[in-house]
Amino acid sequence: MFREAFSLATTALVRSALRSALTALGIVIGVASVVAMVTIGRGTTERVTEEIRRLGTQLITIRLGQEARAGTGARVDAKPFDYEDVEAIRQQVRGIKVVAPLSFQTVRVVARRANWAAVVIGTENEFIEARRWRLDSGRVFTGHEIYSGKNVCIIGSTVREKLFGQADALGEIVRIQSIPCEVIGVLTSRGQTGLSQDDDNIVVMPVYGFQRRIQGTPDIQSMVALAHENADTVRVKNQIEGLLRERRGIGFGQGDNFHVLEMRQVAEATAGASRVLTSLLAAIAAVSLLVGGIGVMNIMLVSVTERTTEIGIRLAIGALPSQVRTQFLLEAVILALFGGVLGIGAGLGLAAAARIWLPVPFVLDPLIIIVAFLTSAGIGVVFGWIPAVRAARLDPIRALRNQ
Repeated sequence: MFREAFSLATTALVRSALRSALTALGIVIGVASVVAMVTIGRGTTERVTEEIRRLGTQLITIRLGQEARAGTGARVDAKPFDYEDVEAIRQQVRGIKVVAPLSFQTVRVVARRANWAAVVIGTENEFIEARRWRLDSGRVFTGHEIYSGKNVCIIGSTVREKLFGQADALGEIVRIQSIPCEVIGVLTSRGQTGLSQDDDNIVVMPVYGFQRRIQGTPDIQSMVALAHENADTVRVKNQIEGLLRERRGIGFGQGDNFHVLEMRQVAEATAGASRVLTSLLAAIAAVSLLVGGIGVMNIMLVSVTERTTEIGIRLAIGALPSQVRTQFLLEAVILALFGGVLGIGAGLGLAAAARIWLPVPFVLDPLIIIVAFLTSAGIGVVFGWIPAVRAARLDPIRALRNQ
């Protein structure tokens, strides 16, 4: 019985091949949209997770915030950190492996006949260790260079490429504003971060030299710290917050005028936000699946009307209503599954092609393929049921009168 119904269903669909293809197109678009959105979303989550894994979950950043201006209620930038804050964290916070000050400014860097706008950072060697960076060539600062503020620098791979091409930059002189600076090292390439910022477009200088010659003040805008591998970063974060509140004179009940971020929490929050966004996009794309299902039902109802005589003859010569119902239901399911299979292929193709414009990996999730296939079958059953039941309930005599 099932084999006969399947044969009749496929024959009917092939007989109206163009209409069948156009009907399945709605399912193709809906399934392709959902599969592509979910696959790209999974790739984005993987990219962000990899970025955070590369930085290390033990990384802690301390940044300036804002505070209320007395008597006005307006928010203004909080006072900057100083080097005593850095030393206090080094000496008093347990679980800290290294901590480095950061002063930075976007400056035009010049070498030979080339110039390029880069982020110039005044810091210490601990910055490179905390960020888990490596040198592609050259060396880090000596203690004398750091504390004397000597004009030496370590450049990122983007700066090296823009100023020197593929030539060796070691020993070359670059001008930062009007300050000549000898290149003593080149950092390995890190590429763009999850926020599409070029991590390699930096120049690293000794902090004292940067503050005196570039910034003009001893202010420190932020700090980075690296906790020991076995340290609880949440506890370390709480210690840093308590210490800085005390040093900055923040009273009980007052809000912090700084932010301490530990990468493990950032990783969890970012991954959660990415999953929510992926689900939202998939839900929006799924609306087109609903439209495609309605299209299947509409065409099947038209098919029942056009084939009234055929249905009447089958019923008159002894076909059971259940057989007619099964045939029309199978037609709807075959249409939906055909569209679903094509949609899965198209969605995966779109997700793979999206890597040309989006810097995210292609992450194939077998579960979404299974869900898309089963959803297509479900759409065929749900939206094919009403036409199938209508066909099965036709009165053979009335159906034959329409001949």
